[in-house]
Amino acid sequence: MIVALSLIFLLSYAAIALEHPLHVNKTATALIGAGLLWTIYVLFSGGDIHTMVHDELGHTLIEVGQIVFFLMGAMTIVELIDIHNGFDIITSRIKTRKTSTLLIQLGVATFFLSAVLDNLATTIVMCSLLKKILGKKEDRLLFAGLVVITANAGGAWSPIGDVTTTMLWVADKISAVTVIYQVFIPSVVAAVVPLAFVSNSVRGQIVEAPKTDVGVARHAQTSESERNIIFIAGIGVLVAVPVFKMITHLPPFLGVMFGLGFLWLTTDLLHKNKSQKEKDQLGLAHALAKIDLSSIVFFIGILLAVATLEHSKILPTVAQWLADTLGSVELIIGLIGLMSSLVDNVPMVAASIKMFPMDVNPKDSFLWQFLAFCAGTGGSILIIGSAAGLAAMGIMRINFFWYVKKISLLALVGYISGAIIFVIQHKLLFAS
Repeated sequence: MIVALSLIFLLSYAAIALEHPLHVNKTATALIGAGLLWTIYVLFSGGDIHTMVHDELGHTLIEVGQIVFFLMGAMTIVELIDIHNGFDIITSRIKTRKTSTLLIQLGVATFFLSAVLDNLATTIVMCSLLKKILGKKEDRLLFAGLVVITANAGGAWSPIGDVTTTMLWVADKISAVTVIYQVFIPSVVAAVVPLAFVSNSVRGQIVEAPKTDVGVARHAQTSESERNIIFIAGIGVLVAVPVFKMITHLPPFLGVMFGLGFLWLTTDLLHKNKSQKEKDQLGLAHALAKIDLSSIVFFIGILLAVATLEHSKILPTVAQWLADTLGSVELIIGLIGLMSSLVDNVPMVAASIKMFPMDVNPKDSFLWQFLAFCAGTGGSILIIGSAAGLAAMGIMRINFFWYVKKISLLALVGYISGAIIFVIQHKLLFAS
């Protein structure tokens, strides 16, 4: 059974990593893999099979459900802000003719916006902006590559900024405050190093505006006050979720759903005097319909798949082998970060959560904080390593090998620099 489970899981991983060459959606692979793994596990397990599997599956569903409900709520809030053109509040302020200055402005905006929203939504917003302000294709591609790096770095230090950090937070491996002050500076380094290098290389160049408007279509018309209200309310709800968890000790998904209810009430009251067509376009139900359900289902599939490896004791065995072979937590987590650029960082973190027991690595220990940094920023090294990279790849038509040639080395240097700073910072300030 162990051999069969391991083989199916590895084949599923390979198919996920090769999604584009195979032309098979990774969500389909994750779901098939999860189904096969649980089927083999129940058929070849001894003892009281039905009771055991029922209990283990029920426990797994509780863990998976918390992550999925949180992601659904957060993604809906982001879509609600977007359909009200709320992000114009930020993007309209990015105006300059100097390429190096524009790069820095975009980098700073992307870094902090991804921490409040998430790196995927931020990348989509920024790539749409690049189409409107940059006329040269080479500039758009270069800037998009750096958006991926800074969005992933910005999301790594926030419990709501990157799905991998969110997974660690929801699983109670890290706390919101601790991940912010321990991962923030290394994340800044991982973003600043590539930005500084490219900014220096384009110094003196002038931004060439597009000849025609190549931006995406606008959403329904909204007034300035409506945009401001929804933007502030939406950001406020997202920022309040970690505070809600710290005060109540309730799961984060309940906080985001609680806030979603208030936003739904706000939009209903805000648009109560409009026509039914406008209400349909601007309502929260429309935002809910726009979320990326394919990604949500992918998370369900990969988390269910990883759970079988935990219950069958495969992951603890792998963790022990890594510890015996490499001997260093820094090397183990650093390697996982590098691997997350080859395979989507979500399954890498999902597997890591199950590999390392809490009695050896308690909440907020070095391993979990370093994993949040490495998985978040390591996914930037290849464009297929993160949701932000895949989004930029689709929106900007970025070629995989172009990214390897122009961006991967920058991301790798930033990743290594940030990792070194993290280790030094931890030994000087946080080691007990």
